[in-house]
Amino acid sequence: MSLELSEQEVFRRESLTRLREMGIDPFPAALYPVDAYSTDIKAEFKDEEPGKQVCVAGRIMSRRIMGKASFMELMDSKGRIQIYVSRDDINTDEQPEMYNTVFKKLLDIGDFIGIKGFVFRTQMGEISIHAQELTVLSKALRPLPIVKYKDGVAYDAFEDPEQRYRQRYVDLVVNEGIKDIFIKRTKIYNSMREYCNSFGYMEVETPILQPIPGGAAARPFITHHNALDIPLYLRIANELYLKRLIVGGFEGVYEFSKNFRNEGMDRTHNPEFTVMEIYVAYKDYHWMMEFTEKMIEKICMDVNGTTDVEISGKTISFKTPFKRVSMIEAIQKHTGIDISGMNEDQLRDVCKKLNIEIDATMGKGKLIDEIFGEKCEKNYIQPTFITDYPIEMSPLSKRHRDNPELTERFELMVNGKELVNAYSELNDPIDQLERFKEQVRLGEKGDDEAMFIDMDFVRSLEYGMPPTSGMGIGMDRLVMLLTGQQSIQEVLFFPQMKPMENKEQRQKNKDKE
Repeated sequence: MSLELSEQEVFRRESLTRLREMGIDPFPAALYPVDAYSTDIKAEFKDEEPGKQVCVAGRIMSRRIMGKASFMELMDSKGRIQIYVSRDDINTDEQPEMYNTVFKKLLDIGDFIGIKGFVFRTQMGEISIHAQELTVLSKALRPLPIVKYKDGVAYDAFEDPEQRYRQRYVDLVVNEGIKDIFIKRTKIYNSMREYCNSFGYMEVETPILQPIPGGAAARPFITHHNALDIPLYLRIANELYLKRLIVGGFEGVYEFSKNFRNEGMDRTHNPEFTVMEIYVAYKDYHWMMEFTEKMIEKICMDVNGTTDVEISGKTISFKTPFKRVSMIEAIQKHTGIDISGMNEDQLRDVCKKLNIEIDATMGKGKLIDEIFGEKCEKNYIQPTFITDYPIEMSPLSKRHRDNPELTERFELMVNGKELVNAYSELNDPIDQLERFKEQVRLGEKGDDEAMFIDMDFVRSLEYGMPPTSGMGIGMDRLVMLLTGQQSIQEVLFFPQMKPMENKEQRQKNKDKE
């Protein structure tokens, strides 16, 4: 952090010193008795009943300094409200200069204050609070980037995405609508919990540090446990632990899982992300499709009051039921090629014909995944279940009951991206071990996303797991869809960012150039 202070920062520190010299603590520790909020005050105000006493607290966001009386705008956790401040009301015997010195000279935009007073409507018709007591709660030593307008042009707007993500605390204060995204995020979580709980399923917690990263094909982050002197991995998925709980006798379990994958970053990927996974005994993927679509429809209604969402100029409808298309059908429709029954060499020829980049490490599953990702995925804007994946793509999924070359798996595609992944879970321990061994063979070929063999998970299946269906839904992508955002960074409070170079390092880099 730079030690050079701007003129405004120097001025604010001088004001801080003056407040202390006047006997006013600029950072008091005492409880402040807030009993009202801006939006509630406005909603409940009645002209025939003025004068209600309230106690509010928040940031000063603007001021109109006049003679013996002034106005300011206060922002609390719910919104903004106008405050009327009069010299004769807020001056006290202990602080006779509260108005002329403290309020007019030593307080700044961004400072936290408390106001006690009564509610009234101004001659201009604005519901406001007439301040009778003002308390300094926290002095802001840096100025907020408040937008100023001149001749229709905005100045000092806090709009640069990188700066906004690095200083989310400022973004939330000065940019309207940002807080609403995260309020909706919480509502989405609450709605999903309510839905799962209504079936009697139990929310659980499973390990983040794992001896073997399992449950997905992804590159893990690796760390080291000093006391045990062993490597550990940040989880890439919680699937194998949740299925152990089904083995242990729970009928339905779910978890909001913070996962970590050591992969690239773009507008739909962050190395740290959240997935809700649920596993239910005695169910299959057909049941899970219906469960999933009804859950998402409910969430839409709870959060937005409609099943339609607007994003990127498109209207997406989450009204059930969602369309269902098999993966083989999808590939044939969008490429004109029927890949069913093809071996690895034939699939490589298909990729070359379709101008899809591949490499020698890719087996059948990866090749099919590349074909679907490049030629099909982008076409599914409206919610569509893509079903019945080839077995090479799904090492944890049960073989299809009608076709052993396929699995009972679906993914939900929305706006050209995967939102949900689900299976009829593989519960045959012998088959599961062979699938793990095939993953090892892929790893030996150079696939750094291939799964490890988790022998403890295989052992758990040997004790018997009932027929089970599982589903994982990307929470960050769901929030993006339901809030109309096109970048994952917009729905994460603190997305991962490259370290900022300091001035000295930037100069060294320029010198090298």
